[in-house]
Amino acid sequence: MRAEPVLTDSKEIDSILAKVKFDQAGLVPAVIQDAENDEVLMVAWMNRESLRRSLESGLTWFYSRSRQALWLKGETSGNHQYIKEVFLDCDGDTLLIKVKQLGVACHQGTRSCFSRLAGSVTAEEQSSADIIDELYALIKERRKTLPEGSYTAKLFQKGRGRIAQKVGEEAVETVVAAMEDKQGELIEETADLVYHLLVLLVECGVSPQQIKEKLAERRR
Repeated sequence: MRAEPVLTDSKEIDSILAKVKFDQAGLVPAVIQDAENDEVLMVAWMNRESLRRSLESGLTWFYSRSRQALWLKGETSGNHQYIKEVFLDCDGDTLLIKVKQLGVACHQGTRSCFSRLAGSVTAEEQSSADIIDELYALIKERRKTLPEGSYTAKLFQKGRGRIAQKVGEEAVETVVAAMEDKQGELIEETADLVYHLLVLLVECGVSPQQIKEKLAERRR
């Protein structure tokens, strides 16, 4: 996916920067929100230069207070954030940036940096896309660390051939469950198939986002 500048006119960018009330340290909090479903993904700090770079590049740049340095989201992970819209609150001291998120936003491998502390959510309200992304990130971490006793790690250790074979086996079992009209088994087998398919995607270096983009092309 190609990033597009939010603004190209330096005078317009200077005008926006002049409206932002940076604190005494020269920073402003930026709330990052998914442009597709409004999920809050993360909160980070920006200074004048990181905001300028974000507007010029179309990718989110932040300022690390611990390292005292600018950083580009996704520079090492590939989980870039493509900026769609930028908002400033009524007091001028907080940014809201809507993005198209590639992969996961959190360094711990979850789609969002926020986890629920209170309240409840129904299964219908839980985004399946988020579940796929989170599971993919977890599988990717398993491949990297290969924890002892992990079924996923054992699959990676056996190699691509075995992983591909498991995808084939699960696909057959899914078809059988469908043909025998066993809904419960169909759900179970489909979940197994999707899981093993994600393992194969990780092994082959293909992301769920790439699959989503291909599906979007076919929707047109």
